[in-house]
Amino acid sequence: MRFPELVCRNVVRRPVRTGLTVAALATAMTAIVALLGICSGFKRAFSDVYGAHGIDVVVSRQGSADRLSSAVDAAVVGRLTELPAVDRAAGVLLETLSLEEQGVYGVPTMGLEPDSWLLDDYESAADKKTELNSVQFSQDGGPELLVGQNLAQRLAIKPGDQLLIFDEPFQVAGVFRSRSVWENGSLILPLEQLQRLTGRDGQVTYVNVVLDRASGPPDPDAATAAIEALDPRLLALATADFVRTDTRLKLADAMAWMTSLVAVLIGGVGTLNTMMTSVHERTREIGILRAIGWPRGRIVLMILLESCCLAAAAALIGGIAAGCLTWLLARFSPAAGVVVPAIDPPILLQGLAIAFGIGLIGAWLPARRAARLQPTAAFREIT
Repeated sequence: MRFPELVCRNVVRRPVRTGLTVAALATAMTAIVALLGICSGFKRAFSDVYGAHGIDVVVSRQGSADRLSSAVDAAVVGRLTELPAVDRAAGVLLETLSLEEQGVYGVPTMGLEPDSWLLDDYESAADKKTELNSVQFSQDGGPELLVGQNLAQRLAIKPGDQLLIFDEPFQVAGVFRSRSVWENGSLILPLEQLQRLTGRDGQVTYVNVVLDRASGPPDPDAATAAIEALDPRLLALATADFVRTDTRLKLADAMAWMTSLVAVLIGGVGTLNTMMTSVHERTREIGILRAIGWPRGRIVLMILLESCCLAAAAALIGGIAAGCLTWLLARFSPAAGVVVPAIDPPILLQGLAIAFGIGLIGAWLPARRAARLQPTAAFREIT
């Protein structure tokens, strides 16, 4: 019997134990891949909020612990547009509102100027063939709002309907869709109306800036330095840096990896228990292999390969299960338009690497024990 055949035979000859071990390890892999995928999707959705509008620099308040709740004087927008390096700028007031009447809480809400160029990047969700620039606020200045298509589907509303915010009726001026999934689950109000509702008159959360490209590729470092020179209380970051250093994303990433670490420990202990039991039951067999001339390294390799086979099967099952689980989660009503898992090849490769790591760690001690067995001691132990 060839060496690979022996390894495969050792794995499948205890089907119940093998199945239970693979199931336990696959459960850990499902949790790891699903959490990493959800975290990756969350970061991608957050990044798309700026990428969908071609934002180069985001300006917030210096020293804010949470940049998404910072306060910047709205008058800064006009000063930024006067800089030679800036093509255009737009202030955004970001808040989280609740629609108690519909039982929907924690709705991301953006306040924009009614004539803001940011609105040009939204298209009507009423007709997929509708051109851009079709979703706009009316000019009468009344209480109105725009609704993202995912939120509109969840609330079952359409243009012309009304929503109550703080017991004040707002007319739905349009339903929009965006390249950003996060924005598709949000509300957009005229800036002054959202400032009035939240008591933040004259404030925005941050300012989106597009750099001037008329004279060639922009220099983000020079632009951020010029912006911060206007006011020492301003913090200007390139979009990628703003997203990467956001507190929420750091916490989400840390929580995903901490939870994954728990799953890794559980999977490692389960694999260690299985391989230790397997080595104990096969003491006589290992003794025979040592007696016929198998070197210790070959014994170690056999045990490690058996564990890696279990890990590979668990990684495959766990990856498929994670994909199905997150697919269902993304279609669950409260999570629709918010959770968009990104289980792409890098995430799957991370899961596979973790699975093999668990397999190798869990099998290392049993493999060393098996390799140290002397043929005479092995036969004496079994008797």
